[in-house]
Amino acid sequence: MVNPVHLRTLLEVVNQGSFAAAATRLGYTASAVSQQMSALERDAGIALFRRSARAIEPTPAATTMVRHARKVLTDIDALLAATTAAAAGPDGTGARELRLGIFPSLATYALPRLLGAPDWQSLGISLRVSVGEPHQTIQGLHADGELDLALIFQVGQAGLAWPSTLNRQWIGDDNFRVVLPRSWRIADGSEVSAEQLAHMPWIMHHPGTSDATVISRLFASCNLHPRVVAYCDDFNASLHLAAAGLGAALVPDLALQSRPDGVVLVDVPEIRLARSIFALQPNDRRSSQVDVVMDRLAAVLAELSISPRR
Repeated sequence: MVNPVHLRTLLEVVNQGSFAAAATRLGYTASAVSQQMSALERDAGIALFRRSARAIEPTPAATTMVRHARKVLTDIDALLAATTAAAAGPDGTGARELRLGIFPSLATYALPRLLGAPDWQSLGISLRVSVGEPHQTIQGLHADGELDLALIFQVGQAGLAWPSTLNRQWIGDDNFRVVLPRSWRIADGSEVSAEQLAHMPWIMHHPGTSDATVISRLFASCNLHPRVVAYCDDFNASLHLAAAGLGAALVPDLALQSRPDGVVLVDVPEIRLARSIFALQPNDRRSSQVDVVMDRLAAVLAELSISPRR
């Protein structure tokens, strides 16, 4: 019989591209990961990797197994969560509360979809939600913190730090789009060069934030020096200001779920930027409830066309 632990390790190996990287993420040694994969190959009767002195390469059989393993593990997590709910009783008394930190746009556009799923109540997951910016939610994961799981984003490599004791899992990439006022009479979906927008009015992040620093460097690299007409860190406000004709803005896909009529999206080849969405959690607070939330959230992001985790 195939061991579900080995399936989880397989997913991490394929995601990370090596036994050593997977071991670091999972808290194992590289030797332990290699042994698990050998055991999984024996149990399944197939070769999952082509091994060489320098690298490992998943076989087509591994790719097929990964696809099915995701569903199997999701079903197992849901079963465990439902069992916990049943043990807690019909009124939920005794159910373990899952304390979730989440950033605003994910709470606005993804979390309601997760909570609105027809079978959500049957899973018996009692959520307590804290909505805040990443630097705020990370604080809640400290040893004496009030959170079990934090969903954060990071733009580029700057601005955020967290204890090495936290496990980080990539969930998806939320791509930024260039938004223009419709009143500028540029067709929706047009390709526009950075040079054409170089001296146009822009709505920008407040200086000093990590996002603003990354965006400023990107703009400078393509010789785009915007005329700033507003500073705003609220994407919903930026969208409506752009719709009113104030200026262009850089807005991620998640926030564009409520795109107003007065804006258009254009493609600027020189501007390619995404904020990566991660889950952070202490290893000692992992549970079947956490795994269910992670799997369900990845599916919701895929529905919203946010690049999902592999």
